[in-house]
Amino acid sequence: MSNISELLVKAGELMLTGMVFVFLFLSLLVFLVSAMARWLPQEEPQEANVPTSAKRTGAQGGVSPSVVAAISAAVKQHRERNL
Repeated sequence: MSNISELLVKAGELMLTGMVFVFLFLSLLVFLVSAMARWLPQEEPQEANVPTSAKRTGAQGGVSPSVVAAISAAVKQHRERNL
């Protein structure tokens, strides 16, 4: 009977040791991430470089009606087949 109790005590010690190790590791990780967030400069969002051809709207840079019709027909056909 003492063999089982010794095994249970050792299992409890091992479990407690593992839980302490995980707790310390996670605490250290949280501390380091918080410290890095304070010390490192915050990133500033960069503006997207949009080509001038993409900025045009209206009649100059619009999509031709034939392309719109082709896309609409393809979407309609896809929806009819898959729904």
